[in-house]
Amino acid sequence: MPDDETQTPTLNREAIARTPHDTRAQPLPGAAEGPSPWLLRLIAVGLVLAALNLRPAITSLGALLEEVREGLHMSGSVAGVLTSVPPLCFAVFGVMAPRLARRFGAGAVVCAGMAAIAVGLVVRPYIGSTAGFLAASALALMGIAVSNILMPVIVKRWFPDRVGTMTGLYSMALALGTALAAALTVPVTGALGGNWQTGLVVWAVLAAVAVLPWIVLVRDRTPAPGQPAPVAANATEAPALKITRSRTAWGLACFFGLQATAAYITMGWMPQIFRDAGVSAGTAGLLLAVTMAMGVPLAFVIPRVASRLKNQGPIVVVLGLCGLIGYSGLYLAPAAGAWAWALLLGVANCAFPLALTMIGMRARSGAGVVRLSAFAQSTGYLLSIPGPLLVGVLYQHSGGWGLPIALMAGLMIPQMVAGILAGRDRTIEDEC
Repeated sequence: MPDDETQTPTLNREAIARTPHDTRAQPLPGAAEGPSPWLLRLIAVGLVLAALNLRPAITSLGALLEEVREGLHMSGSVAGVLTSVPPLCFAVFGVMAPRLARRFGAGAVVCAGMAAIAVGLVVRPYIGSTAGFLAASALALMGIAVSNILMPVIVKRWFPDRVGTMTGLYSMALALGTALAAALTVPVTGALGGNWQTGLVVWAVLAAVAVLPWIVLVRDRTPAPGQPAPVAANATEAPALKITRSRTAWGLACFFGLQATAAYITMGWMPQIFRDAGVSAGTAGLLLAVTMAMGVPLAFVIPRVASRLKNQGPIVVVLGLCGLIGYSGLYLAPAAGAWAWALLLGVANCAFPLALTMIGMRARSGAGVVRLSAFAQSTGYLLSIPGPLLVGVLYQHSGGWGLPIALMAGLMIPQMVAGILAGRDRTIEDEC
C-alpha cells in the first residue's frame, strides 16, 4: 500500500515535531487529535463544488461560441485563438500556485480562485469588446488554473488515507460539471430569453456558491504531517527539491499533456468527424455528451482502484488500448459504430483522473505534491496546446479525417509509455 494511503491525518503540532527516536513523546493534554468530522465534511463539500466549476467557463462558451462571435463581431481566427486560450492559461497561471499556496495556504488560494471564476464569468458577457472578453475569460481561467493545481494538494493535506476515494469524488464532480455546462447552456439560454450573455453569466452563480466552504480555510496555515510551515518552506524546502531531475515527474508531465491533448481534440473535433461521416448535428452532439458523461462514474472508480495498486501501469495500458480501438473505429467505420467509438473514447479520456491520482501518490509530502502538481499540469498543458490546432491544419490540407485520426491514434502510444513510467512505485523525493 502506498505511503499516502496509510497515513493518519492530524493537526497535532507536537506529534508532527517530535523526532523518530522520541518514541515516548505524547500529545499535550487537551491538544487536538485531528480535524473534526464536520470540518472534513465541509472540505469534502468544498472539493466537490470547486471541481464542478473547473470546466463550465470553457464548455458553456463552446456551446454559444457562434452567438458570442456575432455579438462581439469576432473574426473566425480570433475565435480559433479563443479555443486555445484555456490550456495556455492553465500552463502559465498554474506555475503560480505553489508559491501562492506556501505564502497564503492552499485553502485561501482555492477560495480566491473560486472568487476569480465568479467575477470573470460575471464580467465577460457584458464588457462589450473582444479584448475585454478575452481578459475576463483569462481571469476566470486563472482561478481555474490555480485550483486545478491545488486539488490534489488539498486531498493530500486533509485526506492522506483516502487519496483515491477523494480524488475520484472531485474528478467525478469535474466530469459532471463539464457535461452539465455543455448540455444545459443552450436550453437555459433559451429559457431565459435567448440572450447569450445571460446564458453565460448564469454559471457565475455556481462559482459564487463554491466560495463559501473555502472561507473557513482562508486562515488555515497548518502544515500537513511532515511538511514545514509555509514560510519555512518558502525559505528552505522549496529550493531543495529539484523536480526536473525526477524521471517520474517528467513521465507524469508527458502523460498529463498527452491525455489533455486527446481530451481537447475530442471536445473540439469529434462532433465534426461524425457530421462529416453523415451523422446528424443533433446526434453528433449527443455522441460527444455520451463521451463526456463516461467520465462521471469512471472518474470515481478508477482513482479508487489505482490507489490500491503499487503500479498504475496496467490501468494506463487498458485506457490507451480503448483509445486505440476507438480511433481505429472512427477511421474505418465512423457512422456505423458511432456509439461504440464514443463509449470507448469516453473510457480513454478517464486518463485525466488517473493522472490526478498518480500526482497524489508519487510524492510523500504535501510540499512534494504541490511541486509535482504544478510541474506536471503546467508542463502538460503546454504540451497540449499544439494538438487541436495541428488536427485542424491536417484536416484542412488533407481534405479528410484520415491523417488527423491517424495522428490521434499515434499519440496513444507515447501516452501509454509515459503513463507506465509515471505509474511505477516510487516518489519524486527519492529521485530528487
